[in-house]
Amino acid sequence: MKTMVLAGSDRLTRADLRAAGTLPASVISAAQAIVDDVRERGDEAVRAYTLKFDGSCPDSFRVSDDAVASARAAVSSEFLAALEHAAAQIREFHEHELERERSWTYERANGVRLGVRVLPVSSAAIYVPGGRAQYPSTVLMDCIPAKVAGVERVIMLTPPQAGGSISPFTLAAASVAGVDEVYAVGGAQAIAAAAYGTASIPAVDVIVGPGNAYVAAAKRAVSGDVGIDMIAGPSEVCVVADAAADPRIVAADLMAQAEHDPMAACYLVTRDAGLVPQVLAAIDAFLEQSPRAEITRASLDDNGICVVCDSTEAVLDTVNLIAPEHLELHCEDAEELLDGVRAAGAIFVGPWSSEPLGDYVAGPNHTLPTGGTARFSNPLGVWDFVTRSTVSTYTPAGVLADARATETLAAAEGLWAHALSVRLRREALVAGGAPDA
Repeated sequence: MKTMVLAGSDRLTRADLRAAGTLPASVISAAQAIVDDVRERGDEAVRAYTLKFDGSCPDSFRVSDDAVASARAAVSSEFLAALEHAAAQIREFHEHELERERSWTYERANGVRLGVRVLPVSSAAIYVPGGRAQYPSTVLMDCIPAKVAGVERVIMLTPPQAGGSISPFTLAAASVAGVDEVYAVGGAQAIAAAAYGTASIPAVDVIVGPGNAYVAAAKRAVSGDVGIDMIAGPSEVCVVADAAADPRIVAADLMAQAEHDPMAACYLVTRDAGLVPQVLAAIDAFLEQSPRAEITRASLDDNGICVVCDSTEAVLDTVNLIAPEHLELHCEDAEELLDGVRAAGAIFVGPWSSEPLGDYVAGPNHTLPTGGTARFSNPLGVWDFVTRSTVSTYTPAGVLADARATETLAAAEGLWAHALSVRLRREALVAGGAPDA
């Protein structure tokens, strides 16, 4: 990991901390070509790309309901219990979100009623990475908030493994989460199919979930024709640690993110310069035991940064500049530091709050903004699966109260019929005996 030492007025820029851009132009171009082809040729194109990229293609993209249900028997009771435990806590958390995503109205003295009507989208697709690995936790995280929101039809898209099968761990999670339909298809072609529909795969209103660069680029390409949650890049963690932190635990927390992907970014921010060599030594020792040592080392060597600050203000400035996907406040004054954090996807407060707990069972969603986008975007939640419509119900008194101002503003903008629409109502009310406002 590279080490930077800040002193006095030293401050970092985003360029110091992160490579520019997450989606190369070549990836964007290739994904757009796949999206266009699937939109034009449907299943034929999806099959061609599935064979090309996955090496096999099932006879039917739709996985049978029996196969999904029977996956529960194919996994251990311990794993199934862990899924149920996680699902219950994820559902509990998102039900609290739902309480804040409800319709509301209020009424003015003149009887005008105004408000917002919140309704679930009709259908959603959750994308779950697969092929060489299994991510049952992502199934829970993506499906459960959709179901809590009230989405009637949730389909799952996941690439087939060798031979066209899907991991029983993933299918068991689909059963627990309440996925309605499972399709063995992945990559940019899966995103395009769900966005525009094919003979085999239904079009949906919203597509959510993480994936590789081609999946992210495809989501970017279809955004606007269908809703998406975010365009996610490589995963990130920032650990803020003080002199009281156990360097072995800090090392493990950094490695927990680094083992995801060679492109994962890991940051250690501290005021204790002596902590850095202790953490690096612990990483070296743990790497000798890690079955994912090559991936972990590549991530930490290429995208790992230790920042030594000389003040709490500099620590917070650095954190907010990174705007990390995951932030651990692994220090004694964690609660006080929390007030100064302005940009992070998921925050873990105190030395006992490990990011992997959040990945699996804590309850808040683990599909999070990356690449500094936590400055302006949000974790996946119930709000990604609802639409909001404003509702206005005018009374005669309300029209008379607002007509003159509306006519004046419409005239100033040169929109004659806008003014006419309101003036005719006002005149009709005055003709009927109502006093003009």
